Amino acid sequence: MTRTLFRHERIWTGTTGAPWTNALLVEQGRVVAVGSEALDHGGADIVDLPGALVLPGLHDAHIHTEWVARDLAEVDLREARSLEEALGLIRDHVASTPAGRPLSSGRWNSNRWDVPAQPGRQALDSVTGDRVAVLDSVDGHTVWANSLALERAGITRDTPDPVGGEIVRDADGEPTGILRESAQRLLDPLIEGPDAEPLRPLLERCQDWLLSVGLTSITDIDGEDARAAYLAMHEDGGLRLRVTTCVRDPDLELAISEGRRSGQGDDLFRVGPVKFFSDGALGSHTAHMTEPYVGGAPGHESCGMAVTPYPVLLERIRMSLDGGLDVATHAIGDEANRLVLDAFGVMRTEGHRGILRIEHAQHVRTVDIPRFRTLDVIASMQPSHCTADHELADEIIGPRRLASYAWRSFLDAGVRLAFGSDAPVEDPNPFFGLHAAVTRRRADGHPLGGWRPEERITLDEAVRAHTVGAHEAVGRTDVGRLEPGQLADFVSIDRDIWALEDSDPMAIRDTAVVQTWVGAELAFERD
Repeated sequence: MTRTLFRHERIWTGTTGAPWTNALLVEQGRVVAVGSEALDHGGADIVDLPGALVLPGLHDAHIHTEWVARDLAEVDLREARSLEEALGLIRDHVASTPAGRPLSSGRWNSNRWDVPAQPGRQALDSVTGDRVAVLDSVDGHTVWANSLALERAGITRDTPDPVGGEIVRDADGEPTGILRESAQRLLDPLIEGPDAEPLRPLLERCQDWLLSVGLTSITDIDGEDARAAYLAMHEDGGLRLRVTTCVRDPDLELAISEGRRSGQGDDLFRVGPVKFFSDGALGSHTAHMTEPYVGGAPGHESCGMAVTPYPVLLERIRMSLDGGLDVATHAIGDEANRLVLDAFGVMRTEGHRGILRIEHAQHVRTVDIPRFRTLDVIASMQPSHCTADHELADEIIGPRRLASYAWRSFLDAGVRLAFGSDAPVEDPNPFFGLHAAVTRRRADGHPLGGWRPEERITLDEAVRAHTVGAHEAVGRTDVGRLEPGQLADFVSIDRDIWALEDSDPMAIRDTAVVQTWVGAELAFERD
């Protein structure tokens, strides 16, 4: 039976008490020995790993790969700093794509525009001609649609707001083209029809990108189309990344009828939790807060939105757990987090032992942090959200002292952390997230010393959240460390990030992956 000996002078294993080694002996895709015990075995094929350091492959615990994949073929508005600049980018994209093809994605962020106001359909009409346009905001919780899209979807002044959503209207009661939260679903048929680009080739491109930044596993938050594409890739040997796929709330009954259970599958492809929404997002002003956002007009103050009413959320969570499916619930605002913890408390009291996760857990009352530990709830968080949104948080949440992006507080309270990116909201590169976790500073170094620096964590803790913690969040204990019995997933990188932690932590963000190995098979190599 062929064995392979992987050698490098600095291999970080992630093992408590023995974090460093210089050799890994691998058989059938799993580590069987490390260090001197590995070196003592004769007859193995020898691979000397390149780069300055080797560490376990990283797992993105929260990523929307269908969104990421489709964004690769769509207009990118992230860097636009005004409505005019965004319209210019859309105009150029329209000129370069086939006539009549719908426009989607976009990832516009009006909070960063010179006039930070959400746009309207008339502006979009001016550059889209005779094609449907439904453009997502950067956080994915708002869409900007043109008049043709509203017309084809049958959305008029008389269309009622759906539960958990809003069709924004002007002073005359006419739809502006902005739809928030569940109202976005009214437009889905326009961009998911026969004219949409096939998903699998886009996911294959996306897979190559994720492997190139050191991701060997992901928890995908998208729906049935992505699941079907990944299953097809797996069946014909095209899947080179470990994928756990979530079930969306609207597909819960389908998943139960098919007998899906969280953890079902093999080493490469598994069933994950059901994804629910408690609230929206900070940038869309739909995160559910206990107090109103700062700056609301008198008489129009807003605390955000409960996307799923609490009684409905409770019922859906119970149905999932009864069906053998774990639960991951989106909660960003402090009120949303409180309500989800209340629901999880009911489930624990009823005896449910499934994995419970809160996705994002961005702004939490300090009194609620211990409840995560008491209820064994995993905080599934995305460090890059902190560095991207801290100025917005200061502006619209104000001086109230919440535990915001509170990784240190969670760990000190004994709460389990799982790290991801929420791509395409943020870049999927996990080294961006590791940098954010240990510095709480943007790429430009702002703010000096870090935003709320008391919430910084160590590199050991951040890497653990992106490996062991992320895998445990989907019930896996067979991967995430480099020790006997574990799957042999690891990456070689161009710098020693542990040496940089104290000397130059900003340089962690610039880490380049040299090689990525999945099950001891080379999945990516930099030219």
